[in-house]
Amino acid sequence: ESSLQSVLVEVLSEKELKEILDDLYMDATVDLLEELPANLVTRILDASGPKERETINKLLNYPEDSAGSIMTTEYVDLREEMTVGQAMAHIKKTGIHKETIYTCYVTENNRKLVGMVSLRTLLFSEDEDVLENIMESNVISVNTLEDQESVAQMFTKYDFAALPVVDQENRLVGIITVDDAI
Repeated sequence: ESSLQSVLVEVLSEKELKEILDDLYMDATVDLLEELPANLVTRILDASGPKERETINKLLNYPEDSAGSIMTTEYVDLREEMTVGQAMAHIKKTGIHKETIYTCYVTENNRKLVGMVSLRTLLFSEDEDVLENIMESNVISVNTLEDQESVAQMFTKYDFAALPVVDQENRLVGIITVDDAI
């Protein structure tokens, strides 16, 4: 409950607060901030690093009922020229800090979304296979400004575990997991 969250933030030391924030996914941190009074939000932002503050501020600026407001920026992105072996090494290196690793998104250098590949596909492919040849290039995505109700309906319609969120230029900016949408 938000009243308990406020009490906890008030009584925690800066170090304890930082440790808790480090364990939260970015979307959960933003949800917490939306419930707290301004003085506690300031404490949390002060306990965050500059990169985290920038991400939090971006997420807080999306309209309240939009896909951007419920997405997380913690996803696995891969490049289409990677081999399966390189992709698996990347997932092992970075995946522990991501909200999901079961669906990975393939982007070009400018973060333009060009495909997706499941962990299952990667596991059953040869290490030397190139992602461009095994990825699904027809990716269903949502825009950051899409209403979260229509996002929830897409999860029901397509039975996805996660949906990529793109900006107006089709650049991948986040994902929404089914638990966050529902």
